[in-house]
Amino acid sequence: MPGSILGTRVRRVEDADLVVGASTFVGNLQLDGLLHAAFVRSPFAHALLQGVDTSEAAAAPGVIAVFTADDLHLPPHFGLMVVNPDLPRPPLATDRVRFVGEPVAIVVAETRAAAADAVELVDVDYDPLPAVTDAEAALAPGAELQFPDFGTNLVIGNRAATQEDPLAGAEVVVPARMVNQRVAVVPMEGNAIVADPCGDAAHELVIHASTQMPHGFQAMVCAEFGLAAERVRIIAPHVGGAFGGKAGMAAEHAAVIGAARALGQPVAWVETRSENVQGMHGRGQVGYYELGLTRDGRITGLRARVIGDCGAWAGFGGALPIHMTALMVPGVYDVPVVSYSACSATTNTAPMGAFRGAGRPEAAAHIERLMDIAADQMGIDPVDLRRRNFIDPSAFPVTTQVGATYDSGDYDLPLREALRLADYDGLRAEQARRRDAGDVVQLGIGVSVYVEVTAPGGGSEFGSVTVHDDGTATVSSGTSAHGQGHATAFSMLVSDTLGIPMDRITYVQSDTAVVPRGGGTGGSRSLQLGGSAVVSAAREVREQARRHAATLLEAALDDIVLTEEGTFGVAGVPTGATVSWTEVAAAAGQAGQDLSAGLDVNQEGSTFPFGAHVSVVEVDTETGQVRPVRHVAVDDCGRVLNPLLVEGQQHGGLAQGIAQALYEEVVFDADGQPMTGTLADYAMPSSADLISFETASTVTPSPLNALGAKGIGESATIGSTPAVQNAVVDAVSHLGVRHIDLPCTPQRVWRAIQDARAGTLPDVWREPPDVFADLPVSGGVDNAAGI
Repeated sequence: MPGSILGTRVRRVEDADLVVGASTFVGNLQLDGLLHAAFVRSPFAHALLQGVDTSEAAAAPGVIAVFTADDLHLPPHFGLMVVNPDLPRPPLATDRVRFVGEPVAIVVAETRAAAADAVELVDVDYDPLPAVTDAEAALAPGAELQFPDFGTNLVIGNRAATQEDPLAGAEVVVPARMVNQRVAVVPMEGNAIVADPCGDAAHELVIHASTQMPHGFQAMVCAEFGLAAERVRIIAPHVGGAFGGKAGMAAEHAAVIGAARALGQPVAWVETRSENVQGMHGRGQVGYYELGLTRDGRITGLRARVIGDCGAWAGFGGALPIHMTALMVPGVYDVPVVSYSACSATTNTAPMGAFRGAGRPEAAAHIERLMDIAADQMGIDPVDLRRRNFIDPSAFPVTTQVGATYDSGDYDLPLREALRLADYDGLRAEQARRRDAGDVVQLGIGVSVYVEVTAPGGGSEFGSVTVHDDGTATVSSGTSAHGQGHATAFSMLVSDTLGIPMDRITYVQSDTAVVPRGGGTGGSRSLQLGGSAVVSAAREVREQARRHAATLLEAALDDIVLTEEGTFGVAGVPTGATVSWTEVAAAAGQAGQDLSAGLDVNQEGSTFPFGAHVSVVEVDTETGQVRPVRHVAVDDCGRVLNPLLVEGQQHGGLAQGIAQALYEEVVFDADGQPMTGTLADYAMPSSADLISFETASTVTPSPLNALGAKGIGESATIGSTPAVQNAVVDAVSHLGVRHIDLPCTPQRVWRAIQDARAGTLPDVWREPPDVFADLPVSGGVDNAAGI
């Protein structure tokens, strides 16, 4: 058997095409008769829609058609999931608009420029209404209703099932209200679609889309338009990033498909940067947490009440507080009693969806910030407090009080390594020196220890491997890469199993006509599910090949081995004859057989990666400016297939997590107008604003799949944000500052320092709204009830 390449630093095979510009994206696709779409969007956050006059736009040069909701009669749109079946979204606005940027009409023209010009000619009659832009305000008595017939802005929620008081045995109670702010997804490529109703020989509708989940997109199109799956083909070419924002079918996608079918011509829509920044957001939670502890720092219970912001429609993001945040609320700690309630409200803001981590970063940020507040209040080192409450490594698998079954873990393992790499004791000594000297620039050290869930709920995935007559191989999987390195990872698995060199392996993905089924890429599921399926298929092909090799070599099947050279030989006969893959493929062909296997692999349950981060920042106490100095991330994703790919995911996750902690926030004014609607206003950092990251891995394999793998794509985002926030507060805690909400901007930091010096710091706690008492009782995290 050839020596294994698994666990080695193999460079990405997919990058060459990206570097030289040979890749195809939806935006540069050319089809005969291709038309281009642009959307008329509401300038109001909330208004009645009194009329739409499209006549002038329809007569403009190059314009083919202008459609409103009354023209296309599109079916209701629910997106990635049905959060509340009573609130379907029309792809184009009907009676009213509910956020700035909501599509009102679609213009289709011969060129993008003509479509954009004609948008300005559509005359829309709006009757403005009061707007509500804050989820807590939306739940207050007398708040402006988004759906008057529905009667409430509360669209989903449940109350904790436990009747036990989680604080009953506490000697110390640490309460905090914490904000996990709304952020924009901002992939390099925005949403993009080409809908071709001319189809091909086998399909009546072919759609090219920038999506994470081609088969999921296909299912949504078929469900929405009443089409048979075998008649709809989805192709995802190269995708310029997604981060959860392309997991479903957007309302604009539905409108483009409807327009293309009405015209009988292919129609393209490529989202502009401002449309992307304003169109869908993530995070957006307010958490009211109360942690009970003994005087020696052992946790006795946790009460959490969380409010989520749905945005204008009851979309996927509104479900996250009820499901994913709920699932991860205890974090890495042994919490005997957990009481968790959550709800989400509609507001006059852009719809909320998934963003890297989707509900898990919010849970980690809240519990890890709360642990630091508790450590400060009790005079215990934050590292020591965490260690006193870690789940015992010998107890795994562990089912938490909220129903999550953690598969494997040793939470002190990455913490020890992170503290060693950071020189934690040395950092504390330098911090003490600066404090004693009264330096203007103070040092902050923040720690976070997190656990997250990947491949939520487990599930299955498709993988296939085929060896061709010339000895090359093709591998495919139902997952769909948008930057993660699937072509490299899955080719490594095939090369390791079959002994075929990497440069003779081709990876095929993201076309529903070529790959028969698949769950797509989301929830960091690809390697553990798709990779396991690929390995199983490769092993099946190897067994097929061994049978043919046994015939060619006139040897017993049990004696056939794959040699170091990637040929088949006979065990115990080192100088004997061997046969190549080409010869074996020829023998299979003569027998009327293929060397091919396509199969599904099932995983029972989720995996739970974990890790520890140490952030070091400097804070200028005169200006509030925060400067990251170091960030040490030690993440445990089970078995590591390719350290280079893992590091790439860590670096990308760290950039987004640190950005949330310090810079990024979507802001609306009181009328619902976006104040951060372009990258001139939305503070997304570039590489020049960040530092070199220090990353490492520990390895705690999962018992749930053949690879022992867990996800890594979202881990660093989850671990980094609370570490940085804790570091910022730590830098000024000796001045009396106890908490600073995200993002820790210079203004917020400076204000906290001034308030502390003046003795006017606001309390970190206030009572949550009364809404939780009226919620239905949860039947458990996995089947939480919706109103």
